Amino acid sequence: MNKHRYLPMTDEDQAEMLAAIGASEIEDLFADIPPKVRYQGTLRMSGAMSEPELLQHMKELAGRNRDAERYTSFLGAGLYDHHIPVVIPHILSRSEFYTAYTPYQPEISQGELQAIFEFQSYMCELTGMKVANASMYDGATALAEAAALASAATGRSRVLLSSTVHPEARAVVKTAARGLGLEIVEIGYCGGVTDLNELENMASDEIAAVLVQSPNFFGCIEDIQACGRIVHARGGLLVTSCNPLSLGLLEAPGNLGADVAVGDAQPLGIPASLGGPTCGFFAVSEALMRRMPGRIVGQTVDKEGKRGYVLTLQAREQHIRREKATSNICSNQALLALCASVYLSVMGKAGLQEVAKQNYCKARYAAGRAATEPGLSLAFEAPFFNEFVIKLPEGTSPDDLSAKLLQAGYIGGLELGREYPELAGHMLVAVTERRSKAEIDGFISEMGAG
Repeated sequence: MNKHRYLPMTDEDQAEMLAAIGASEIEDLFADIPPKVRYQGTLRMSGAMSEPELLQHMKELAGRNRDAERYTSFLGAGLYDHHIPVVIPHILSRSEFYTAYTPYQPEISQGELQAIFEFQSYMCELTGMKVANASMYDGATALAEAAALASAATGRSRVLLSSTVHPEARAVVKTAARGLGLEIVEIGYCGGVTDLNELENMASDEIAAVLVQSPNFFGCIEDIQACGRIVHARGGLLVTSCNPLSLGLLEAPGNLGADVAVGDAQPLGIPASLGGPTCGFFAVSEALMRRMPGRIVGQTVDKEGKRGYVLTLQAREQHIRREKATSNICSNQALLALCASVYLSVMGKAGLQEVAKQNYCKARYAAGRAATEPGLSLAFEAPFFNEFVIKLPEGTSPDDLSAKLLQAGYIGGLELGREYPELAGHMLVAVTERRSKAEIDGFISEMGAG
């Protein structure tokens, strides 16, 4: 069989190119690199493989993954094992969508523009905000963009960031802040939620915004209204990051006083895919519309009165003077935004409420079982949605417990000591609508036995 099938060129092609540039062998191309910093010898890898050999090798590698199809997953922390209706991959596999580029030419991009418009409409309805854009990279970058928006809108540079926000999102916010000249001040937590007393003490007339997440990283539901009262009294903005699925059960952040609502749309029919990609959303009050990053798709009519869609607003550096741009974001997750739109259209209001209710009720059941299991206890008493923190028995190694759970067929929760040293020996557990009573009972029993 042809051993060169997966190589970019044949030996003859290679020799021809070397002759054209006056080199006798590949090694000549690296002559300027000092020998002491070059790897000496041959990298440890297999020789060339035929197609059947390569397919078998890749299957063996894939078989090492502990995925949610072969194991029962109780791991969340930002990516969740939700049911994905089969219609979603069917729609996404249509070539009109998966090959679509940025819809700069509306006359030939009506389908893509309409899909984005539907996504924006859904996000506005879920969040209770007036305007939403055409999606962001993910929830973490959306939160960083929200901090930048708040600074530009208020003319201030200090941002208060709750420590209950996802650690990775906090890291992204801090990275963006360095380039934007923003001062990020973290606010501690008490009982699993933002410490409102500390927030009150740290708030001043110099703050641009308070950034909170609800449900937060511990799964607990924050007091959004109280945070809003504190920041608004100082002339700042309230930015909330939220799980969109939870909004099938919880009040919309826009109705609780949020000025900006962001989040990750992954729970809306987007597969975890071993870590991504996902899709961010970004919604604001009408007053902040022109400061929003990315694009806005609008609905209009042509000269014959027929409905049509256009890019209404795109205040980014590709389209206007760089110093006037709201952001330098140059792309978005339009295909995955479509995925979220299909999910919401298939589920409908009643379906979304039912899924949210199942997440909440099954998580409550699991937490109740954990609280009665000898050696296990709940770390916090605050209300939660579909995630909660379990305190493990004294002296239990979370890594050993995770390995034991894996042997029993379960993907355990996230050990929190890595990001929160004070919570060493605690595990963040997620329960979605996919989990059955038998799976929950078995998982909790294994944890207690561990």
